[in-house]
Amino acid sequence: MNGIEVRKSTYSFQFWLLCTSSLMFFASFNMIIPELPSYLTSLGGAEYKGLIISLFTITAMLSRPFSGKLADSVGRVPIMMVGSTVCFICSAFYPVLTGVLGFFLLRFVHGFSTGFTPTGQTAYLSDIVPANKRGEAMGFLGTAGTIGMAGGPALGGTITNQISLDAMFYCSSFFALSSILILIGIKETLPIKKKFSPSMLKVSKDDLFEPKVLMPCLVMGLCAFSFGTVYTVIPDFGEFVGIQNKGLLFTYFTLASLLVRFIGGKASDVYGRAQVLKFSTILITSAMLIIGTAESGLALSVGVFVYGLGHGITAPTLLAWASDLSDDNKRGRGLASLYIFMEIGIGVGAFVSGLMYGNDASNFITTFFVCALLSGTAFVYLMTRRTPLSVHS
Repeated sequence: MNGIEVRKSTYSFQFWLLCTSSLMFFASFNMIIPELPSYLTSLGGAEYKGLIISLFTITAMLSRPFSGKLADSVGRVPIMMVGSTVCFICSAFYPVLTGVLGFFLLRFVHGFSTGFTPTGQTAYLSDIVPANKRGEAMGFLGTAGTIGMAGGPALGGTITNQISLDAMFYCSSFFALSSILILIGIKETLPIKKKFSPSMLKVSKDDLFEPKVLMPCLVMGLCAFSFGTVYTVIPDFGEFVGIQNKGLLFTYFTLASLLVRFIGGKASDVYGRAQVLKFSTILITSAMLIIGTAESGLALSVGVFVYGLGHGITAPTLLAWASDLSDDNKRGRGLASLYIFMEIGIGVGAFVSGLMYGNDASNFITTFFVCALLSGTAFVYLMTRRTPLSVHS
């Protein structure tokens, strides 16, 4: 009976609204990603494919210190609303700004969405869930987002193939609008809110990084390089091995992530964050080796699936670990710091992999072997460094 009562108080209606909003948000911006490389090629910008993800993540990274500071002062919900609103507007404008310059302007602005919404989501979750359930709860939230990430690319590919690319962009905008409408029903959790003023946009060096979360940040950066590479190169790799619907590869990735997010987060509550991360970084390393040596659609799909398993365990565990190590009144900053390293890893991974690949299929193996080297470095780092003190580390 007590266990039921704890579960009810831990996973409230507000928690499930948060998860639903996350699902719609992640479906919105992931829906368009598999179609962007070919779309950019049609605009005459094939040589700039590496910027599709990296430019997006640069903006997200630059916005993190602001989103973390504002989440700790103005509130969690307004920060989530800002991100979803940016996603709503940008998706609607892709069919309007049809030049290469206009495309990259939208990618730059679109990055603000992931710079704000996930920071607000994870800070909000940490407010309403006790520390001994945090990994499990991050797994639930991540599962909701992963469902959106799984369905979004496949739905986007179907709409593009059956209707039009413009219809897919408008559908993405609709999903972002749905996320906004759900957020209206979520109650703020920040005890003392401040009214927004322009002076809050001034950030000091202390706002840029929370030193207590250094170790999870470094692991995040090393592993996120693979994420940027996958999202940049996999669409072309899929075409090379004969996979027509490129969105399916992202669906395999996100479905695998969906299968293990809850389990991985819960395992980190029981066995410790660092112990679980040692296992997940080995999975990511193995996946990069499988992908790099793939010569068929089946082999590539298996590699992407294994990567999804590794990523699905790593993401909620790192978020819970960073939340554990952050002070209560600086949790937004701590989580923003983790996301900054995530964006650095993704952005550098996307840009560097675009250069290494260079639209030459013979470079696939080198590109993904570099990813394996970096994720393997994360494993070695976890094995050799003393982990920061926390009840779950």
